[in-house]
Amino acid sequence: MKRVFFLFIVLTFLLSSCAVHTGLTNNHNLHSTDVVLSQKNFNVIARVQGESEALYVFGIGGHNRKAMIAEARADMLSKADILGGAKAVINETVEMKRSTFLMVQIRRVIVSAHVIEFTE
Repeated sequence: MKRVFFLFIVLTFLLSSCAVHTGLTNNHNLHSTDVVLSQKNFNVIARVQGESEALYVFGIGGHNRKAMIAEARADMLSKADILGGAKAVINETVEMKRSTFLMVQIRRVIVSAHVIEFTE
């Protein structure tokens, strides 16, 4: 009976999935432009997000964290359509998610922000 219980515990541990989520709300840019939004001279026109995903087997594979953030940010900016107007991206948030099953890990980075358009 003890062997069956021990085997059950070991199999449960090996076949269980672990998921970790962390949200980063700070600015990871080395350069920045300050936009002062103290007046009501803008409209929030959209919320955009970009994603990046990597697969790791036994800890090998995929991109590093900075490369995944850069890829997700580039995806977000391509969807933002801010060229050719008085638009800006504000309130950028970076979320990191990890899902693990046995020795396979999937890391996902989601970068989201709001697009504003200046009226004056």
